[in-house]
This record gives sequence, structure tokens and C-alpha cells, in this order.
Amino acid sequence: MSEITGLTRGGEPYTPKFLMKLEQTNCIGCGRCYKVCPRDVFKLVERGESDSDLDDDDDDDDDLDDDVTMVMALANALDCIGCEACSRVCPKSCMLHEPSAIAA
Repeated sequence: MSEITGLTRGGEPYTPKFLMKLEQTNCIGCGRCYKVCPRDVFKLVERGESDSDLDDDDDDDDDLDDDVTMVMALANALDCIGCEACSRVCPKSCMLHEPSAIAA
């Protein structure tokens, strides 16, 4: 199986590397990948219950909501064009890109 390849505007061949995985455990939810992606591959989602939430019995009524941690998730991974812009702006190196084989 051969990999998907393309040509630059100058005629040089290149092999795009497509987004295969986003490591949410490293993600800080900064949104840089979302902002730079030209294809709406990402979405912001809740991380879930935090393990560091030690104050489970919040008896005081201070009208403060518990903070929810948001992280990036893949919304449309198959729309990735292999530009790797998200990897270049990610401060935590959360993205894994790989070349993709041509579908038969």
C-alpha cells in the first residue's frame, strides 16, 4: 500500500501527516488547535469529574459553581487535511499525526 502524497505549489512532493489521535490527558483546553484548524476537526468538551476535587461535602452556600475543566476532542477527524498546524501551536504536544495509506 502506498501513502497519500501531494505536491507543493513549487512542484515538490510531500506526504501529509493526518491527525490520528489527540491525547486528552495532556490537553489544557487552550483552544489554539481549534483556532488554527481550517477544517473544524476539533470541539471543546468537558474533561469529566476531576480527581483533585477533595471538597466533596461543600456545605457552605457561597453561590460559587464548581469549575468545569474543558479539553479538546476530535469532532471530525476524517476532515483533517494533514497540514499539522494544530501540532505546531499545541503547547503540550497532544497531537499524533501519521501518513495515511491510499484507500483501495
